[in-house]
Amino acid sequence: MVKEQRGMMFVLSSPSGTGKTTLTKKIAELNSNFSISISHTTRKPRPSEINGKDYYFVEKKEFEDLVNKNNFFEYATIFNNRYGTLKQPVLQLISEGKDVLFDIDWQGTKQLKKIKDLSIVTFFIIPPNLKILKERLLNRHEGQEKLVEERMNKFNEELSHWNEYDYVLVNDNLEICYNQILDLIIKSKKGEKQDQDLEKLEKNIKDLSK
Repeated sequence: MVKEQRGMMFVLSSPSGTGKTTLTKKIAELNSNFSISISHTTRKPRPSEINGKDYYFVEKKEFEDLVNKNNFFEYATIFNNRYGTLKQPVLQLISEGKDVLFDIDWQGTKQLKKIKDLSIVTFFIIPPNLKILKERLLNRHEGQEKLVEERMNKFNEELSHWNEYDYVLVNDNLEICYNQILDLIIKSKKGEKQDQDLEKLEKNIKDLSK
């Protein structure tokens, strides 16, 4: 009798503006076995965002009710807004053999890693340099310089969690970074692990630190 193949969980985290959301969507769009875990959030949607596709946009009271009922796998407060991942949809997808992608920060990742009996591989995405990061943030939040500065000021704190992840990748070129992640995912599904050049990584992190 063939054992039923359960899905795995793949987490992408990064400081704001580094491209984890774009990479997550690209993986899901080009690979049919992947589903993105859609988080609940109390923040307001951006103009291009759709409720139920990008996030489930909810009021603070509804979010707190879900927390109190222990319905979340993980939840965190980021830039004064709450974010959380519901357990039930993720467990359903995994039981169906689907691989689930998470676009969450280090706080949520830490909580997920504590849960037993889940196959999780984590990726931390960093920018090539601070100049490019600021340009990306300015393009995303046009005319909101204060918001961009807030994101930049938070950068070092987020970056400090890089060594809590299985893999750290530089998103200098989206296509290259995407292929690197996909290659590591394929290896992980085979039970393989790839070593990374820690010395090079530490130099990258040092160069990015203010």
